[in-house]
Amino acid sequence: MAGAQKMEEVLKEWFDRVDSDKTGSITTLQLQRALGVGNLQFPISIVQQMIRMYDFDRNGTMSFEEFVALNKFLLKVQQAFSDLERGRGFLVPDEVYEALLKLDISLDSPAFYTVCESFDKEKKGKFRLDDLISLCIFVQSSRNLFNSFDTSKQGRITLDLNQFIYCTANCRI
Repeated sequence: MAGAQKMEEVLKEWFDRVDSDKTGSITTLQLQRALGVGNLQFPISIVQQMIRMYDFDRNGTMSFEEFVALNKFLLKVQQAFSDLERGRGFLVPDEVYEALLKLDISLDSPAFYTVCESFDKEKKGKFRLDDLISLCIFVQSSRNLFNSFDTSKQGRITLDLNQFIYCTANCRI
């Protein structure tokens, strides 16, 4: 318990430094800079997706509590990456698949390889930590959005054109 409390104190200090205007919440640009300090470089579209994923009050910014939830997710992804990267600094697609399974994300082959292709920036089949995080943010956001339409929890949804456009607009990267 003391470790968790210490971690929360460290996160609070980091959050307060990033919240330079002292509003109690951070913007997309502030979050992007904060992640950059930790050597995680993300395009603004990915950072916006992070905020949408954990913006529980839907105000477009990230409170400390939302920041803590994002941090927990990022730590899980980082742990999955560390467990599989074998000191190389990257994962190959089979290891990305294993990492997703460790995160309770299961995709069929066509979906998995399509997502991998989209997030393999250099098209070399090598995924750095930030690539894996971006991929996981996309998949998790897509799953959250899917689940909001799957009210009967049957794993299938039917969308009209307006709903489909809403979904694609919310999951764009």
